[in-house]
Amino acid sequence: MKQGQSSKLARITQNKWWKLLRPHTLASSYVPVFVGSAAALHYSTFKVLPFLAMLFAAFLIQTGTNLFNEYYDYKRGHDDENKVGHGGAITKEKMSASLIRNLAILSFLIALLLGVYLCITVSWYLAAIGVISMIVGFLYTGGPLPIAHTPFGELIAGFFMGGIITYLSFFIQTGYLNKTIIFLSFPLIVMIGNMLLANSLRDIEEDTRNGRLTLAILLGRRWATVFYAAMWLFAFGWTWSLVFTMNLTPFLFITLIAVPPALMSIYIFWKQNEVMKMIPGMATCSKAIKYYGLLTALALIIGLAF
Repeated sequence: MKQGQSSKLARITQNKWWKLLRPHTLASSYVPVFVGSAAALHYSTFKVLPFLAMLFAAFLIQTGTNLFNEYYDYKRGHDDENKVGHGGAITKEKMSASLIRNLAILSFLIALLLGVYLCITVSWYLAAIGVISMIVGFLYTGGPLPIAHTPFGELIAGFFMGGIITYLSFFIQTGYLNKTIIFLSFPLIVMIGNMLLANSLRDIEEDTRNGRLTLAILLGRRWATVFYAAMWLFAFGWTWSLVFTMNLTPFLFITLIAVPPALMSIYIFWKQNEVMKMIPGMATCSKAIKYYGLLTALALIIGLAF
């Protein structure tokens, strides 16, 4: 095989695996860890190894959930060669279904080992929460009635990723929770829920054909988009209100930088009805969450000096 052909094959393989991870969802794993850990700096010294263990555990749980989603969509016959977006690796890319299932299990097992380390070094109270989180991650697309197929998918995913992961990240640094981290988590819960709603808006026709009843289907495309926009407004408004109601650092206003991609995603979902044309809306939604989370963490860190 010529060197050019070999390089092209390597790029195709890398791209195939990258798409399998569903990169637009990965911000929901690391953003809450950064925000929770940055908030904890105001109350305790920074513990590097627990932070890294939490970061990788959250990433692996999200990755495992994505892989289970890929596997069970295939097993239920919801994926075919015409699947749009990052899904359909088994049908379109001819990847092994058993390999994807086994990688999902492996991701959860490694996350479990990291959880055991956190239990040993921080608290065994974390064990129950970690196990419940993995069960929910599996049930999100697995089991007889996947959570993702119901109107509660956004709420549950938002709470566990935006809420529980934020609380755990704060707790492993401080050993307790307080109202500051609870209030800081609300925008993340809403934004990560919105990420799932964006996915449901894109797949509304396919999900309807497959007998699902997602929030987007329940509300209808237009009202779901209105709800999507309202949740962005709430998330940003709540964040900025904390400067006045909780006396948090005014540097939180740098999250204004995350507003344009959020607005762009709203515009795309409002104007477009074709699946392919809505994919950029999911990308800008993910970008807004990434910017928001990293800027919030940065604001909290800068606030330590003032």
